[in-house]
Amino acid sequence: MDWKSEWKPAAALAGVFAACYWMPAGNPRFDNAVGESLRLVKWYAREHMLLCLVPAFFIAGAIGVFVSQASVMRYLGAGAKKTTAYGVAAVSGTVLAVCSCTVLPLFAGIYRMGAGLGPASAFLYAGPAINALAIILTARILGFEIGLARAVGAVAFSLLVGLAMAFIYRREEAARVEAQTGDPVQESVRPLGQTVIYFALMIGVLVFANWADSPESALWHGVWRLKWWLTGVCGLGLAVVLWRWFGLAGGRVAGVAALTALTALLLRGESYGATAAFAVGASGLAAVAALDKGPCREWFEASWGFAKQIAPLLLIGVLVAGFLLGGPGGEGVIPSAWVKKAVGGNSIGANLFASVFGAFMYFATLTEVPILQGLMGAGMGKGPALTLLLAGPALSLPSILVLRGILGMRKTLVFVGLVVVLSAVAGILFGALA
Repeated sequence: MDWKSEWKPAAALAGVFAACYWMPAGNPRFDNAVGESLRLVKWYAREHMLLCLVPAFFIAGAIGVFVSQASVMRYLGAGAKKTTAYGVAAVSGTVLAVCSCTVLPLFAGIYRMGAGLGPASAFLYAGPAINALAIILTARILGFEIGLARAVGAVAFSLLVGLAMAFIYRREEAARVEAQTGDPVQESVRPLGQTVIYFALMIGVLVFANWADSPESALWHGVWRLKWWLTGVCGLGLAVVLWRWFGLAGGRVAGVAALTALTALLLRGESYGATAAFAVGASGLAAVAALDKGPCREWFEASWGFAKQIAPLLLIGVLVAGFLLGGPGGEGVIPSAWVKKAVGGNSIGANLFASVFGAFMYFATLTEVPILQGLMGAGMGKGPALTLLLAGPALSLPSILVLRGILGMRKTLVFVGLVVVLSAVAGILFGALA
């Protein structure tokens, strides 16, 4: 036996043994943190993973199969006109308004199809950060100044982060453009109108299924009351499109639609009825696409590839984040009193801590507003509050773990560093002026 090659497994085994031997099981804080991590990952699996990630996986798979490489490179490629590329990236993020985890499959899809690192990074930041409802709620609950600063900062950061990533890795991007130039570019074989309607319906399912209530806004509250009807209309439209334009078997599509409607009807009085119907529809769509012998089979395989790569890392990341930091309304192994003390006032240290803390904590869509409301009531300054609003929704420990697998360690660290530093600087300036 060559012991020189065995020291790493031996050290790993010794580390695991030591961790188990000295595990502080029975300590109230440790036990509560374990329970909090399990509660957070349970909530994430029930609410966020099904309604957000499953549609995102389908959309990401569709980008790889049904969107031509020529279109991606024309509007988002490294050699595309900057005003067009970054404008499209920012607008796309505004329309989607997803969280830091849901945007990852979509980012991976456009990046692998040839999008430049700069525009793709702008899209990656813009998706979770430029959320119209979140900005409106921020202004109404935390104050107009913070809401306006968040809106301006989110738009500016999406451009600055993208341009900075493109500049730092300009040589790699130039080589990538040259390599793409020599490869045959895939052209679309489907009419543009069909592709637009197809993606619009899928995005409609994603957006309406996750529409959050806002009693302060009559429009948002009205849409929220109709969210499942709107989701159902988009889903039914998608079923028709898949049957008529993509060749899915009409009988199978009708069967899935009928089963989904029956589930919604039978469980209409239950709190989980709409979610159960959504799960039936998504599972049925996956099964029908997997059994197809045409392009929808490729769509399913591409979507499944993203799911296999991303979902396990997200669940692990949520589990670790819940253990360390807790979830909304809960406390992890790190005492919340430490966090409140560290973000008090408008000091440079408070802004830096808020930026790093926000980068690793997981915020579901809109949860950052009530969390910050509590922190500001406990003495958090306006500067650190803005810092957390700019860094928190755009990053999280789960998203960082997944991003490392897509971009690699160096690019991930640079992206995270840019968001952390820019957010802290913005908070310091805002705190000094407010």
